[in-house]
Amino acid sequence: MSTEASFSQVDLRIEGELTIYRADELKRALIEPLSVGIRLVVDLAAVTELDTCGLQLLMLAKRTASAVQAELQLVAHSPAVLEVFELLNVAAFFGDHLVIAPSPASKG
Repeated sequence: MSTEASFSQVDLRIEGELTIYRADELKRALIEPLSVGIRLVVDLAAVTELDTCGLQLLMLAKRTASAVQAELQLVAHSPAVLEVFELLNVAAFFGDHLVIAPSPASKG
């Protein structure tokens, strides 16, 4: 995980697993900037695994941002993240622009 911060924005790049095993560490990194109203941009390109706990953390971050009128933006969704978002149909919850490639079975 790496973080870059400016006066009004924090850029957070999550690397590796976004799972229950890193929940405490990632919860602080996601919630602290939002709780003081700073825009948080979360780069998910290097996420190798996303479980339900990780998804719940992202949903908590979204709810926190809404509650304090801060902005949360998820960017560069990895294949692991896209798979879970598509399987559980949660992309609309986050309001992110996703490009989901057609599955091999749907190609003619």
